[in-house]
Amino acid sequence: MFKCGVCGYIHEGENAPEKCPKCGAPQEKFTQLSEDAMNLIERSRITNDIHVQLLSLLENVQFLAEEGREEDLDPGCNKLFDGLRTLAVEYRQSIKAELQGHIGKGKWG
Repeated sequence: MFKCGVCGYIHEGENAPEKCPKCGAPQEKFTQLSEDAMNLIERSRITNDIHVQLLSLLENVQFLAEEGREEDLDPGCNKLFDGLRTLAVEYRQSIKAELQGHIGKGKWG
């Protein structure tokens, strides 16, 4: 694996690409990742993908809770919708913070 020193793009292969597919940086801007760094990226891909899927699901929960709240059917429904919306927002922000931490620790690629 090679990492672009300009944009952070991760390339899988025997050699670095002639130029970065993302930013166009030349091959000499790529560095080969250590075995530890490659293993960390490989291990983190599964949980990062799960986090991304959960972000999408929680966005849908938030949307549905807001839609249900607009109906204003009764206090019990409103309480559930308000609570679900709050939880969806908080968990989405928590996942974003977790992913930001992963990126900062090289657990992304």
